[in-house]
Formats: sequence, C-alpha cells, structure tokens
Amino acid sequence: MSAAFVTSPMLAATPGVAHGFFTRRGGVSSGGFASLNCSLSGKDDPDAVRINRARAMDAIGLPPPALSSVHQVHGIAVAVVEAPIPDAARPPADAMVTRRPGLALGIITADCAPVLFADAGAGVVGAAHAGWRGAVAGVLEATIEAMCAIGARRARIAAAIGPCIHQASYEVGPDLRDAVLARDPADARFFAAGAREDRWQFDLPGYCAARLAAGGIGTEALPEDTLASEEKFFSHRRNTLAKGGPIGHQLSAIALTG
Repeated sequence: MSAAFVTSPMLAATPGVAHGFFTRRGGVSSGGFASLNCSLSGKDDPDAVRINRARAMDAIGLPPPALSSVHQVHGIAVAVVEAPIPDAARPPADAMVTRRPGLALGIITADCAPVLFADAGAGVVGAAHAGWRGAVAGVLEATIEAMCAIGARRARIAAAIGPCIHQASYEVGPDLRDAVLARDPADARFFAAGAREDRWQFDLPGYCAARLAAGGIGTEALPEDTLASEEKFFSHRRNTLAKGGPIGHQLSAIALTG
C-alpha cells in the first residue's frame, strides 16, 4: 500500500514543483500511530517512522534522504535549507525555505495548518507550520520574507493551506480569542459563537488565508477538516476529547524537482 496524499490544484499546476499533503493512510505504524505517522518526536517505533517517511518521499518521486524537517516550537523562526537536515540535527523552527532542487521541506501536523509555498519562476519553495500561536505571531509572513531573501518575488508566490482543523470543529476559549484580537480587533470576523458560554469557533484556515492575502500572496485552502475525518487524518483535538493516548502526525512536503 502506497502513502496516500492530497494535493493543491494550484501547486499541482506549478511546473518544477512536487508536493503532497499526506494523510494517515499507507504506512506501517500501528495503534494510535496507524498508519503513516511521520513524526520524529513521538513515541512510535523509529524504524516504522523511517519507513513511513520513505514511503512519503517515494510517493512524490523523491529518495528518502531528500526529506528535511525541523523541531517545531510554535514560533516564527525560518530555516534556510541548503543541504538535507539530519533527523538528529533538526533546528528549532516552524518554517523552511530552499532554492535547492531535490530537497523536500517537511512539516508535521495533527490539526495545525501546514502551508506550502512556491515561486516556480525564481525556483524557491517554502513550508510552514501554522498553529494559531505561530499564525498570530507571523510565521507565514516570516516565511514569505525568507523566500524573498533568497530570490522569490512576492507577487509570484503561491501558497496552499493544507488539511487542518476547521471552524466547525475548533472550539476555543477567551485566551485564544484575546490573543488574536489584541493584534487586530477586525479579526473578530474569524470567530463564530460557540455552543457554550464564553466559547467560540475559530476559523484557522480562514485566518491564515487572510494573513497571506494581506501580504499579496495568491492562496488556496484545501477543504479537509482533520478532526472531522478520523479515518483519513490524525487530530490532536479529537484525541484529546476522546482522552486517548499518543497519536501520530501527518506530513506535508514540497520540493523543487529541477
């Protein structure tokens, strides 16, 4: 069984770029990690994770050593990748950019928004992990700036927001809402009334799309809701509500094919 993934029609039509937003299907992990868990930071069997990550690379036509990832910390640091990053030497960052063909930039998520970027004309790609904290702090804008610093042009960058938790599934409290509104009160438009008092439903992909659009970036958001599709995606929120144990995380990756 091969690793399963979904694609952005916009990025799929971009020449010289390979990408995939991988699902949880097509791997060898078991239990809560079943089956295509690609996280290096969990409690899964490391050998199974290596096989899963290799299957993901094979699915988009790249060798296993092509894949680089970072130690995600919900911040805005961006790593400029010029050679494959060893698994044991991942820097603390939440985004990566490269202009080197054959290097795959991999983001790990289980509800947060994976965002893949490409300027095919300049030969520059990027990938960002945008949970609400990182999105509010500016990780998407930081990724765009890092791409431009190595040759991309803002007007040519395309960004695709992959499977993540959607508004109907994402109940939040006043701490999150206050943090979003402290930056811009107009962003109240991304909150709908919740079913409980002092709770709201937050539109994470819509918020990310608006931040990207404000930066002049052509953007596409995929429709998949990670919490709502248990058979297809891992979801940290779904697992927390069910009081479950450790779970896997899906991979999203992009590369220049040269």
